[in-house]
Amino acid sequence: MKIVIHTAMQDFGQMVDGIRIELDAVAPALQPEDFVLTNCFYNLGATQPIPGVKRLTVEGNRVELGFQPFLFRVDFAVCCPKLGLTVTKDSADAVELYHLELFRPVAERGVIYRLYEPDCHGPRPLILFLHGGGGCGEDNLLPLTDTVGAIKLAERVPDMYVMAPQAPAGGLSMEEMFAKMVSKGDPHKVILGADTCNEKEDRGWTREYLGRVIDEIRRMIREGKVDAHRVYVIGMSMGGFGTLKAVAMAPELFAACAPICPSMNNETYPILENFPEVPIYLSTAYIDHQVSRHAYILRAVQKLWDRGRRDVRFTIFSAEELAAYGIGVTEGIGAKKLYEENHNSWILALHNEYGILDWMFSHVRG
Repeated sequence: MKIVIHTAMQDFGQMVDGIRIELDAVAPALQPEDFVLTNCFYNLGATQPIPGVKRLTVEGNRVELGFQPFLFRVDFAVCCPKLGLTVTKDSADAVELYHLELFRPVAERGVIYRLYEPDCHGPRPLILFLHGGGGCGEDNLLPLTDTVGAIKLAERVPDMYVMAPQAPAGGLSMEEMFAKMVSKGDPHKVILGADTCNEKEDRGWTREYLGRVIDEIRRMIREGKVDAHRVYVIGMSMGGFGTLKAVAMAPELFAACAPICPSMNNETYPILENFPEVPIYLSTAYIDHQVSRHAYILRAVQKLWDRGRRDVRFTIFSAEELAAYGIGVTEGIGAKKLYEENHNSWILALHNEYGILDWMFSHVRG
């Protein structure tokens, strides 16, 4: 028997939209109601599971199931008592991701990344995509599957390079890092002037690692692949933190940037209030699990505006705007879960709300 799970990147991350089962013998007569779905949800805040099988095809020993997409990251199960079969992530022989083939895996000069290369002649723009905290590791896959981002950008602007490096995990999972942050104080609060865990570990977008990423882009420029006047950087959460840091490290490289819900702490706040002369469009939810994130961003950008910076934009997504994308709409949700859901504000930015992406791409470095 062989089981293959089909997935695609959608707003809430990697989603299951189909399963192919190759039995050891000819399949019996089957109906959609012969399959029972458990723990299959549209998004992390959903309390109502998705309906059952949407499409069923049986040919010989092959059974094809189609679903309304549901989250891959949770411990879902698709059961068929008639076949004596339960399909889970762990029981699958393979997981296929739609458009994964667009990105070539690269490991160069101590950097691991996935690279989308446009079919073109001559230098083309490049988007540096920096993932959030859940994408750290060494598998060179999580930057594409942890949250919507790199693949969506390649689909939206197929004429541009998309570079998606993977930040090192430093031997810690996201849960272990979060626990360490909790031991140092409330991780949801912004602490300015105090040590942050990220600075003391080898996990995440460290200056040393970002320096190597930047050198890779410079190499691609020297080789005539990338347009030196149109290099952009976008990232969410920890990747928003990395976006601010990357521009501060190499302001001469980037034409514009778009940090989304960037982590605000004693390192990023002073970077932002003294941001280099690089156009920047920040965006975040009206509130999320770092409850003062938008307030600290506004405080910093107000200082930039007071200095006459007209290349600085900031959008705060309202509850209604988030709800239009299925964020924070679960009835009876508590404040903690609501704030966690609101952190997905990158969904709106990657859908080009307020023209955020168009604004970024409109800039050309002189």
